[in-house]
Amino acid sequence: MAFVQPVTLTGRHATLEPLSPDHAAGLREAAADGELHRLWYTSVPTPEGMEAEIRRRLDLQARDLMQPFAVRDAAGRLAGMTTYMNVDGANRRVEIGSTWYARRVQRTGLNTECKLMLLRHAFETLDCIAVEFRTHWMNHQSRAAIARLGAKQDGVLRSHSRMPDGSLRDTVVFSIIASEWPTVRAHLQFQLERPR
Repeated sequence: MAFVQPVTLTGRHATLEPLSPDHAAGLREAAADGELHRLWYTSVPTPEGMEAEIRRRLDLQARDLMQPFAVRDAAGRLAGMTTYMNVDGANRRVEIGSTWYARRVQRTGLNTECKLMLLRHAFETLDCIAVEFRTHWMNHQSRAAIARLGAKQDGVLRSHSRMPDGSLRDTVVFSIIASEWPTVRAHLQFQLERPR
């Protein structure tokens, strides 16, 4: 049995449900909101490439390397995608990544709640010893958001990978370890309860 199994996680601001081809139309609409695919330092699928991206993620899921989710907002409208990736069941580690959201839900409680649900499941159900986050050095918005979660920066993998445009990506690696989870959980719950 795979270390990470499909699961639906539900909160007040968001629902994470196992990704399926049926999500394509709603995710095309979400990806068009803000034209996030035009950002050179990240990999957000184009609306036209959504079916191919869903197939890619589901193929990785079939090989026990990823558990992809479609993200719905509180109204039930599709708002983006996220995943458990680089799944390492032998060492009880996952990375939360390949995340993108429609512009309309950015800077709302949705991302905080999604991360809280994914982290809770990783630490309290999967019994992970660590959860990683990775982002491009130039993605300052993502780096700040990861740090706000309570993750600590482990380091920078210089010239780690090649981007679609041919440029080299310096990858910033963050993590939360199991002993830090109670404090991070309290922090994220506090963030969600604060008036916006």
